[in-house]
Amino acid sequence: MLLNPAILALLGASAVASLLLLLAAGFALSVVRHWDISSGSERQLELERRTYLIATLLAYVFVAQLVALLLFVYTAESLSGQFVGAMCATGVLNVNGWGWPTLYLKIALFFAGAVWLMLNRLDNQGYDYPLVRVKYLLLLAIVPLGLAESVSQTLFFTQMNPDVITSCCGALFTPEGEGVAAELAGVAPRSALLALYGASTLLLLSGGWLLWRRSGAVWFAAAALATFSAALVAIVSAIALYIYEHPHHHCPFCILKAGYDYVGYWLYLPLFGATAFALGVGVLHPWRHIPSLRQAAAADIRRYTLLSLLLLLAFHLVAARAIWNSHLTMSGVWW
Repeated sequence: MLLNPAILALLGASAVASLLLLLAAGFALSVVRHWDISSGSERQLELERRTYLIATLLAYVFVAQLVALLLFVYTAESLSGQFVGAMCATGVLNVNGWGWPTLYLKIALFFAGAVWLMLNRLDNQGYDYPLVRVKYLLLLAIVPLGLAESVSQTLFFTQMNPDVITSCCGALFTPEGEGVAAELAGVAPRSALLALYGASTLLLLSGGWLLWRRSGAVWFAAAALATFSAALVAIVSAIALYIYEHPHHHCPFCILKAGYDYVGYWLYLPLFGATAFALGVGVLHPWRHIPSLRQAAAADIRRYTLLSLLLLLAFHLVAARAIWNSHLTMSGVWW
């Protein structure tokens, strides 16, 4: 199992990322303790030179996390034929107790890395690097998350047992079952879609207010998290049913298959992107009054807000197209 090229790539990338994060953590401690932009000491000059290198390495690490997240899901999907009872990534993630934690940690690391990159970009636009301590304190909080993801993923792949009979998505995502997946599948499609449209409306309104009045970034980020959660619920309880054209197939992973034109990727990528940009806006907004960042912060906040709203629109267009083209009709969903 470990000789699978995708697994080797994931394990290798995770090990390298962990090593770089540990190296960056040591540098972050030095910055937090000794950074003084007004000083001309040799130590300060060394910190200023090294911060460009560390920031560049971290940019590669966090961008790689997006690729790793996609590759992890794709790998889990491709391994489904090697386990009895697995029909998609759901069954593979259930092979042992480390599958789902690894996925959740990868998602959290993706969002944390995206926010750090946006914060780092803003700080680099200030002549006095006013956020250097803030971004490296944030990095120190991210490092344990990255290490936990690496350990969890390693345990997931190394403890895979081909003789294990796992559960398929039909057994997990069913209203008659138990657990979170069953609860998501049990949500009424109409309620799930109404919640999604309601949260999206709040996101749109808060984004419009933010662009107009330049305030309310925290509400915008909170609305994005609510929309993200509502969208995941809606995919499981309603949108997936229209894609599969089956009233009882709730799996959020089968929509990634070629048989469904990989429509899942076109749903998840803009959704994750919209959420990441909105979270970035929420983190950047408090620093907009710093003199050296005033113009850059205003430009970045506006740019990320627009990108978030555009990606949200893309998500809704893909979902609406999937529902419109479906031959499935569920009475009571739209009226």
